[in-house]
Amino acid sequence: MAAITGPISGDAKNVVADALQGALVDLIDLSLVAKQAHWNLIGSHFRPIHLQLDEVTELARTHMDSIAERAVALGINPDGRSATVARSTKLGQLESGWLEDGKVVATITDILDGISKRMHERVRTTDEPDPVTQDLLIAVAQDVDKQHWMFQAQR
Repeated sequence: MAAITGPISGDAKNVVADALQGALVDLIDLSLVAKQAHWNLIGSHFRPIHLQLDEVTELARTHMDSIAERAVALGINPDGRSATVARSTKLGQLESGWLEDGKVVATITDILDGISKRMHERVRTTDEPDPVTQDLLIAVAQDVDKQHWMFQAQR
C-alpha cells in the first residue's frame, strides 16, 4: 500500500506537522472540556453559557476535522487518540461535579486565551513552509479569539 505524500518535505514538513498536531490536540480537548462544562453547568447564567459552550464545542469539532484533513493531505498522520490528547494537552481541566457559571466563564476564558496564543504562534511558524496551513490556522485563531472575547466580556 502506498503512503500519502504531499507538496512539502523535510524541515518544512516537520514544522507544519508540529503545528497541525498541536492544533488538533488543542481542538479535540477544547471540544471535550466545553462539553463537560456544558453538562455540569449550574448558576443564574446557566442558559446563555450553556448555549455558548455548544458554540465552542461546534467550533472545535469543525476546525479539528479541517486540521486533521490538512495533515493527511500533506502526508502527515494526525493523532487524535484519547491517550495522545491526554498526554499532550496544554489545556487546564475542569473540576468534577457541578460547575458554577462564574467559575466556568473564568476557566473557559483562560483556556481560550492559551489556545489563542498557541494558534497565533502556529500562524507565525507556518508562514514560510505552508501558507495553506497558515490560512487554516488563521481561521481557527479568528474563531477562538471571538469566543475568548465573548467569554472574557462575561467576567
